[in-house]
Amino acid sequence: MKIIIAGTAFPMRGGIAQYNSLMYKYFSETDDVKVYSFKRQYPEFLFPGKTQFEQGEPAVKIPEDKNVISIDSVNPFNWLSAGKKIAAENPDLLIFKYWIPYFGPCFAVISYIVKKFSKTDTKVLYICDNVIPHEKRFGDKFFTKLAFSQGDYFVVMSKTVEEDLKLFSKGKPYKLIPHPVYNIFGDKVEKPEAKDFILKEYGIDLQNEKVILFFGYIRKYKGLNYLIDAMPEILKKVKLKLLVVGEYYGDEEKYREQIRSLGLEEDIKVVSDFVPDSNVKYFFSASDVVVLPYSDATQSGIIQIAYHYDKPVIATDVGGLAEVVRNNETGLIIEPKNPGAIAKAVTDFYDKGLEEKFTSNAKEEKKKYTWENFVASVKELIGK
Repeated sequence: MKIIIAGTAFPMRGGIAQYNSLMYKYFSETDDVKVYSFKRQYPEFLFPGKTQFEQGEPAVKIPEDKNVISIDSVNPFNWLSAGKKIAAENPDLLIFKYWIPYFGPCFAVISYIVKKFSKTDTKVLYICDNVIPHEKRFGDKFFTKLAFSQGDYFVVMSKTVEEDLKLFSKGKPYKLIPHPVYNIFGDKVEKPEAKDFILKEYGIDLQNEKVILFFGYIRKYKGLNYLIDAMPEILKKVKLKLLVVGEYYGDEEKYREQIRSLGLEEDIKVVSDFVPDSNVKYFFSASDVVVLPYSDATQSGIIQIAYHYDKPVIATDVGGLAEVVRNNETGLIIEPKNPGAIAKAVTDFYDKGLEEKFTSNAKEEKKKYTWENFVASVKELIGK
């Protein structure tokens, strides 16, 4: 089968680029796969981070002859030319990762052109992180309908997104396939080694400390403010460090002022930057538990990084998080927007000695989320 993956890939950075790289890797084991990636993903004024580009080498590198850097999300004339280039490949399947409606017009035009000019009966598959985005904007529904009008098949990764999809897909075939593990950041290392690396590279001393980890882009819906508010109550019962690792997509000073006002400068250590792929394993390996205090969610790739490293997860009961984190088995599920619930979960985790049990269960649970299972499920959906 000839497959084209159209979307974010190296030299762009981030979770979507990593996901597409992994799709390339695992589909390539049985199929002819090529990636058509962005040369411009967002106009700079819409991008909230420091840079859209990877600063080092990606964990999974797509060969240069298989990674055509060509799509400009801003230029409609480019959508036509990119569509014709992809059509000339005569793909059997065109895959888009869909996470915000901004890309709806671009993806719709490319899909239409490919279907019109390809010599094969090209089918379009949307893999939906979200259908309705966390941070809503004018035109979201129209752009999503436009994109999905060209879709033939859909993959969702949580029941929440499944329900949203039904509003837009008009009965087209879909399948719920949970987010696979992110297994691209290297193997787990022992806690002392991980803590030594963090001390050497980032100047943060975690030796002989209990460590809870918040990892990923810092956006309003991620709920970091609730976790910070929970820290004084946690520290009354458990001596630990909260390690916050991620680039701020919003007002950084608001969080820093919150930390200062609560006198937590020594208890919360922040790495406010995008972490190179090669360093991710050290932060997860150094931690005891990963905390996702989200106020809104569909699913989370962070859980699937945590599972790869056999780490328990404390997560709020929003979106599909409770579908992946098994309460009292691989972690704890708590009420959202509730610092008291976060504090109780963290203190219970340590007071009841839950790390060993949850870690053992996470090792087994992650076997459900292999990329081989994902590829097989997609092929079952499209009848290949």
